[in-house]
Amino acid sequence: MGQVISEQPVIRALDPLLVNQIAAGEVIERPASVLKELVENSIDAGATRILVELERGGVELVRITDDGCGILPAQLPLALSPHATSKVREAQDLDRIATMGFRGEALASIASVARVTITSRTRASDEGASIFASGEEMGDVKPAGCPVGTTIEVRNLFFNTPARRKFLRTDTTEQTRCLEWLRDLAMANPSVGVRCECDGKVKMDLAPNQSPRERALEILGKELESELVEVNVDRFDDARGVLVWGLVGLPSIARATSKAQHVFLNGRTIRDRTIQHAMREAYRGLIEPGRHPTAVLMMEMSPGAVDVNVHPAKLEVRFRDQSMVHRAVYHGVRDALARADVTPSAVSRLGPGWGGSTEILPSVPVTPEVRERQVDRLVEVLKRPEVAPSDVDPGVGESVGSGEGQRSTDQVLRDAISRVLEETDAPVAPGFAPVSDAPEDGIGSLPTVVRAKRVLQVHSSYLITQDEKGVLIIDQHALHERVMFNQLLARVRGSGSLEQQLMLAPIVVGVAPGVVDRFDELAELLESLGIDAAPMGPRSVGVRGVPSFLLSRNVDPGVFLDELFERVGEDGFVPSEEEALHEVLDMMACKAAIKAGDAMSDDELDEIVRLREVTERSASCPHGRATTVRLSIEELEKLFDRR
Repeated sequence: MGQVISEQPVIRALDPLLVNQIAAGEVIERPASVLKELVENSIDAGATRILVELERGGVELVRITDDGCGILPAQLPLALSPHATSKVREAQDLDRIATMGFRGEALASIASVARVTITSRTRASDEGASIFASGEEMGDVKPAGCPVGTTIEVRNLFFNTPARRKFLRTDTTEQTRCLEWLRDLAMANPSVGVRCECDGKVKMDLAPNQSPRERALEILGKELESELVEVNVDRFDDARGVLVWGLVGLPSIARATSKAQHVFLNGRTIRDRTIQHAMREAYRGLIEPGRHPTAVLMMEMSPGAVDVNVHPAKLEVRFRDQSMVHRAVYHGVRDALARADVTPSAVSRLGPGWGGSTEILPSVPVTPEVRERQVDRLVEVLKRPEVAPSDVDPGVGESVGSGEGQRSTDQVLRDAISRVLEETDAPVAPGFAPVSDAPEDGIGSLPTVVRAKRVLQVHSSYLITQDEKGVLIIDQHALHERVMFNQLLARVRGSGSLEQQLMLAPIVVGVAPGVVDRFDELAELLESLGIDAAPMGPRSVGVRGVPSFLLSRNVDPGVFLDELFERVGEDGFVPSEEEALHEVLDMMACKAAIKAGDAMSDDELDEIVRLREVTERSASCPHGRATTVRLSIEELEKLFDRR
């Protein structure tokens, strides 16, 4: 029930302090917000070194000291006044903002909810000056001895707004938020030296004049350097062009959250859905759904090509040409990944105990018994459900042979690894045999091609071979699924649709409520897949034609269509035409690919390994699971105590 108005409301001008506190509510959420605004001001002032000091996570003290241009004594009161700034002079400046700050409200907002002292000295002055402000109070400008630059001290945040102070988290959490913002600001401005002390302890100390690569690696961790690929895009051919430099992580270091993604535009940290979508598409099929790539992207654009004045905290931006930015990021990241070897290390996927001075890889010589346990563990890990193909039958291949000659699967795997390891002392040829023309006898077929490279099939599920870097262990189903998916996608993009086989009698498929109602929006997708279908009632669809390759791969079209229309019936299945196409082609490829437990001839083994070498993104299946892991020569030598 609405509130009853007992008297006529009166419009009043708000008190200046209340105006500033409302502005503070938009700009200043926590100590990290204070840190961000003040460090951005230091960067705008041309600082080469910035010192950040925090007490109790910034709740009691945030002190920022820089060696920038300083503030004239007569202008210190203006610095604390609302909407007073040196960065904007006329309305047209808002269309070409080239500074971190520009609204002129940060210091006034902070002073309305904290106790603020500014001490500053310009290069032309022999002495500095200081001013204090808190709430409605603003003191006089007083002389102060200080070096060139500015120190801003913010104490007792939200001391006069206890309702907001009680919503702050623990000191540790607030400190973490501050450090996260400072890390991003430091990464975006590698020429500026940044030091941070929290309760007297140094938490960050970055030297000035670093290159973008040096700064990014120092913050992300230099141990990740071998896992990062460089991105370079130069589309700065006009006023709306873009330059992109960055480092993107291999799929093996994808994270459960997007916190490892750092995107900067003209030195400003931004969060933009266009860029996030472009990165997600660039990694499509390389990482599993729900995982997020590690990335640092530094973008430069003309200030007139982007509007940064769309969010109080200046996190969101609006691009004049959004599609151009999407294409630049997508192709830049995708091309960088295409040039990289994205095959994950088997050791890195085995978990703790591999790759360091631990029980598995000790720093002292190991006994034959310990080495035996190491190989046992490798065999055990390769048989785990998360490593084994998802469609393998638990009872398949538990033993090989019969009678007295029967051997366990473990022994077969051990023998296969040993046979390949015997070849590692000999020179390894760089790569595989030359690529022949693509076969014309159907998608996913494995024609007879004789190769000199040796390939061993283990448990009718894994293939073991070698390349110039070490031993490759391949999941045959996942690899063939990737090969077929790429071939299907190329056919659809090339001719517009897959070849179709008409049925002698229509297949009637029961569908969920709503599928028939949405059939018009599905028609184009079904046609591109080679599916000739039409509604036959409120809960059924008649299918007169199916993709011919499904029949050639002995896939029951009825089973496939049941699964397809069941998936179509789920809400949100068609977020975009391209994503829907990828998902259905992945379903087709999975159904038709070689399964775990399928034995292959020597020629087929040779051919599928050859296809791995010529198939884009063959290191992972279409939904991001690894098709191949590698035991490098170095890892093998450590494993067998050769180094």
